[in-house]
Amino acid sequence: MSAVAAPLAAALPALAIAQERPAPRTVWRVNPSEGQDAIAFLAPLSGRELYTRYYAEDVALFAPQLTEATRAAVPELWRSAEEAGVGLFSPNLALILSHAEADATIDDLLAALADPEANIRPAFEAGTYWNGSDWAWFAGKAGEIRAVFADLKVAGFAAFRRERAGAALEAGLAMLRAALPAFDVIRAEERITGRTFQPEIDITVLYFSKPHGIKVKGQRFLQAADYDVPTTVRIAAHELLHPPIPMDGPAALAALAVFGVDPLIPRIVSEHDPRWGYTTLGGLFNEDLCQALDQMISEALGVARNPADRWRMADDGIHVMAAGFYGLLRQDRWLPRGGSIEAWVLDAANGGRFAPEVFHAVAAKVLERPVDALWPLPATN
Repeated sequence: MSAVAAPLAAALPALAIAQERPAPRTVWRVNPSEGQDAIAFLAPLSGRELYTRYYAEDVALFAPQLTEATRAAVPELWRSAEEAGVGLFSPNLALILSHAEADATIDDLLAALADPEANIRPAFEAGTYWNGSDWAWFAGKAGEIRAVFADLKVAGFAAFRRERAGAALEAGLAMLRAALPAFDVIRAEERITGRTFQPEIDITVLYFSKPHGIKVKGQRFLQAADYDVPTTVRIAAHELLHPPIPMDGPAALAALAVFGVDPLIPRIVSEHDPRWGYTTLGGLFNEDLCQALDQMISEALGVARNPADRWRMADDGIHVMAAGFYGLLRQDRWLPRGGSIEAWVLDAANGGRFAPEVFHAVAAKVLERPVDALWPLPATN
């Protein structure tokens, strides 16, 4: 073998491996948003402990700059949204306003809210998350919401955010832009669901968004700047899945009919702390099927948490269905096999695999709990 041929021959195996490995399907786009951070800041301004545990100092510094009317309006808007069945005010407002032409600044929000019917409704109504009753509530409150953002602008929210968050946002943006291209989330999602996704994933990096990771319009997600790369990948893997199957389709309806008469699952829905959300059977089913699938995707990408620890520590342990779905999917070797998750749900519902005597035992094994003590979790001293 000649001196020229020898290094060429040595390179051939590596070249063959590179040719066999498919090109990444995922295109990551990472950007900040002053407008979405202003929406997120309404959560700690509401005074709710879920948010003030992270941002009490920020509220103490900024709230005195707001008018008394705004300080009263924000918690009232939260109360009204929950009473109307809209849910958590800031996350749902983030979703609705993401359908405006732009939300990068407070000025963008003010422009959109000047005429919501023209500037927001068409895109929202055409999208996945359209809800007529949510829109009716929002449209009725749009003037009050616009007044709140106008006051945040006058009070100097943009400068306050730069001062409090500028360095953290820049660090988070740089870290994520460098690291995320290594994670091909889209290819994993397509294999495990049997669906096709657009390649672009948009990560909007915020300062005031804890503890939420929020999916908004399209394949766009809102998250905190200091979330590490594994957390970001897990959020994207989870939020892309919503809804995991058509919630009005035969598979979901068959599954919900079984779970509706389960002796435990409806109790979890009705008796758990409502601050976690998921206050309907359909809502918890939607969430928990996504959690089961994202756990498997995270395992494939090397960023997974231990499932028993994850579901014990999250939301007072309510995600028993997630553990059951995950256990059944593991039995079926779904991660390497893949396929239509909608067809899998229909087969499982019709084949008795969601029946309590089967499903509870599978969940108990994953959760490492006794089958008769799946929920609520025992009190800890």
